[in-house]
Amino acid sequence: MRQNSIVRLLKFTVPYLKIIALAAVCVLLVNVAQLAKPLILKVVIDDFLINNKPEAGFYSITFMGILYLLVIAAGSFLTFAQVNLMNYAGQQIISGLRKKVFTHIQYLPLSYLDKFSTGRLITRATNDVEALNEVFTDILINLFRDLFLLAGIVIVMFRMNGTLALISFTAIPLIFLVTNVFKNKIKNNFKTIKSLIGRINGFFAENISGMKLVQIYHREQEKQKEFKELNELYFKSTMFQVRMNSLLRPIIEILQTLTVAILVWYGMGRIMDGSLELGVLYAFTTYVKQFFDPINDLAENYNTIQSAVVSADRIFELLDQKELLEDLDAGVETERLKGEIEFRNVWFAYNDGEWILKDVSFVIEPGETAAFVGATGAGKTTIISLISRFYEIQKGQILIDGININEYKLSDLRRNVAVVLQDVFLFSGDIKKNITLNDSIDEEEIDTALELSCSKQFIEELPEGMQEPVRERGSTFSAGQRQLLSFARAIAHNPSILVLDEATANIDTNTELLIQQSIENISAERTTLVIAHRLSTIRKADKIILLRKGRVVEIGNHETLIQKGGYYKELYEAQYA
Repeated sequence: MRQNSIVRLLKFTVPYLKIIALAAVCVLLVNVAQLAKPLILKVVIDDFLINNKPEAGFYSITFMGILYLLVIAAGSFLTFAQVNLMNYAGQQIISGLRKKVFTHIQYLPLSYLDKFSTGRLITRATNDVEALNEVFTDILINLFRDLFLLAGIVIVMFRMNGTLALISFTAIPLIFLVTNVFKNKIKNNFKTIKSLIGRINGFFAENISGMKLVQIYHREQEKQKEFKELNELYFKSTMFQVRMNSLLRPIIEILQTLTVAILVWYGMGRIMDGSLELGVLYAFTTYVKQFFDPINDLAENYNTIQSAVVSADRIFELLDQKELLEDLDAGVETERLKGEIEFRNVWFAYNDGEWILKDVSFVIEPGETAAFVGATGAGKTTIISLISRFYEIQKGQILIDGININEYKLSDLRRNVAVVLQDVFLFSGDIKKNITLNDSIDEEEIDTALELSCSKQFIEELPEGMQEPVRERGSTFSAGQRQLLSFARAIAHNPSILVLDEATANIDTNTELLIQQSIENISAERTTLVIAHRLSTIRKADKIILLRKGRVVEIGNHETLIQKGGYYKELYEAQYA
């Protein structure tokens, strides 16, 4: 992991340093208890069992037994306290990190999200954040514990017998060599695993959303084949990780056993010639096992650590896109726009050089209803997206009420523009929340929106009315009902500019006529922009703007354009021949 990532991860612990410090104190006391147990047994073996020293007061087997029990009890209680303290701090840190990632994603512009797959974003907000969970709740404090325990064991062993201590540490260079060999292989493989998880998440999200299409065209077997290939790659990468992990711990255990064997072989020779006490050898074998326990823990957690290393880099890779974030609060404040819209020589491309709009210019007066007409790909929907500043233009200017939209406070600009899309998105919850979006809209405004959108009747027929549950994406409602709810949502927020992007495409003819009347009722107070392929729906528009291959070719009302006999007349006659 880059040093920068380590430092940035540790910064998340700052608000909880007191809790972590208290957990660290518990860990130190647990280590003291661990170090004390072999020393107590050494005294019992050498002083009372072998040398038969007389017992006096606290210097007795009974007291040593009680002391040993108290040490175990204290160590257990302190371990319980440390685990709970660290888990509380860790869960708070992970919760804050997950919130930070989600908030960051919310403020990323659409131009970035268009190029960043849903699966990759989901993986960063879920799998990658969760991979850090164990680091903060367990490994971090255990690493602290293990380092102090290792230091304590080294000090005690050298104080007891320097020669035996040196023999005990002969395996350490081999351990470092083995770990270094495994390190890069494990980390690189984890990068592959994380990438595959993102692709799998994206595959699931895409196919569940498009399941109806998959079933209509009987593509189940083809999709299963695609998933099988992806799943097979993930399986192979995971099995490689399992093999690496299953090798690392046994190798360390072999080195531990070999060290103990050498220690016993050497120690028994010294015991036989009287230069070493049996209790000292017993204490050393115990300390060697204690010394290797933290190393075994590191081997056991090595995969987790490497997973966290890769996940942290991936999370910060996303969070580092700060220069792209939208600043909703910067700019000129405005409570309500009048609704005059002007495009001045606007050029725009999603990808460099691939122009979608070419030198587009037009003016829409406040309160006018303007319709955009043209073939698929002409740039109609792009114009709508640019008005709300979802994308930044390359050349030209877009002005609302005579002010460049880049100067407006972005939150105020978007609050004044409401869009009804053909593909309606409804959130899980109930109907009322989907209309208000949790904004403070009173009942009278909601009722007016329902009346104007012609959705009141079908809502009243529902068992729970406005509290009727809405499932994911509104799957329990018909396409027409979802469209009506979207229209009600737009009206309820009382925008200065109302945009209807093929908003009547999924509504039956009778309902469409009612909505056309509703549009006429409200368009006097706001600028209305309509995108429609059915030219019959825009005959009453004040202004019709025709687009062809990204350029404006004609502007006028229906009668004027028919009399002109140009591109609009061709489209109209072709549609109603």
